[in-house]
Amino acid sequence: MATAGVMSELEKAFHKFAVYGDTAATGHEMTGKNFSKMLKECGVMDGKTVTSTDVDIVFNKVKAKAARNITFPEFQQAIKELSGKRFKGKSPDEALQATNHLMEGKEPVNVGTTKSVTASVVDRLTDTSKYTGAHKERFDESGKGKGLAGRADLVENSGYVGAYKGAGTYDKTH
Repeated sequence: MATAGVMSELEKAFHKFAVYGDTAATGHEMTGKNFSKMLKECGVMDGKTVTSTDVDIVFNKVKAKAARNITFPEFQQAIKELSGKRFKGKSPDEALQATNHLMEGKEPVNVGTTKSVTASVVDRLTDTSKYTGAHKERFDESGKGKGLAGRADLVENSGYVGAYKGAGTYDKTH
């Protein structure tokens, strides 16, 4: 498929998906996970005619016995087998062309990645307008803390036990 020195669009897509998610990958071999991701994102695996089980079976069929990855020629063999299943009404050559057309020039995308919040965590935690209950009473209207005056349960240093009803009555009785 590829002429000397010039890479086909399918081979470029193979290399892009082969290195996806693996910093140590060379791009010459593809893992089963990346193979499945490529077929899913390119629309070859549709969940009806070609399922993830079909993809896994074909992947294990074309790879070498002890290998964990497939090379580009093995990838082409796997695509030949899956294209006949994906496009049942077409001849094998037409099905292969249609499958290759789905994958040419594609790149892996980050599906479902978490977006980072623009406001910093400290801004959210110190936003007094979001405080409720007793915590809200510890700040004035401008959001500045009241300090000790904002606390309802101030410690009394009179020498009596807290919540004692007869505080200050000792001197009066004796």
